[in-house]
Amino acid sequence: MNARPVAALLGMVSSGAFAADLPVKAPPPALTPTYNWTGFYIGANLGGAWASDALTDNLSGTTLSGDNSGVIGGGQIGFNWQISPQFVLGVEGMFDGTSIGNSGNTVTIFNDHALKGDVHTNWLSTVAGRFGYAANNLLFYGKGGGGWVRNGVTVTDLSTNSSINDSFTNSGWLIGAGVEYGVTANWTMKLEYDYLRLNSWTGYAAPIFSGDTITMTREINMFAVGLNYKF
Repeated sequence: MNARPVAALLGMVSSGAFAADLPVKAPPPALTPTYNWTGFYIGANLGGAWASDALTDNLSGTTLSGDNSGVIGGGQIGFNWQISPQFVLGVEGMFDGTSIGNSGNTVTIFNDHALKGDVHTNWLSTVAGRFGYAANNLLFYGKGGGGWVRNGVTVTDLSTNSSINDSFTNSGWLIGAGVEYGVTANWTMKLEYDYLRLNSWTGYAAPIFSGDTITMTREINMFAVGLNYKF
């Protein structure tokens, strides 16, 4: 019997057995898809607001001031543009009704006139740019822009029972920050804080004081939760 074919056969068997003992290389793990923040969205929000007001009688220099709070609620619409896996730019508009109101303290201005100031806010609206850092479906963002508020003011002279009533819309600047979470590909939830500083408003104080004016300044802090649907 020829030994060469037997040796070759044994070599092939041993090589196959050795190859069978080698570990099989696992396939590379599937990549986790990056959440897509780009697109239009529309949503609703609900929260609370705290306002600080000051009504100044410009003839005497006396100020009626107070802090007040209320509920805010409404909706928002916007667009996000994810310029890289980490960075997101956007713009958003919001409109909320409010229950913010304040009844000021009674003070003596001059000539024994006791005045009482009341301020209330009917609605507020903001438009702002957003800039954020995305960690997949978690977005941390800041915002900056402007706002408009519809206010009503009443100043009553308790000595004569005469009063001043006026409604007006004034504007101001806005800054804010928040965090948003992508629950699904289309639904997101957010928690947000905004600070709105309004420009001062001046109106005539007649019939209480002829030739006098009053000036109102106001700032509003807002916290809200929101739910968005992304198209």
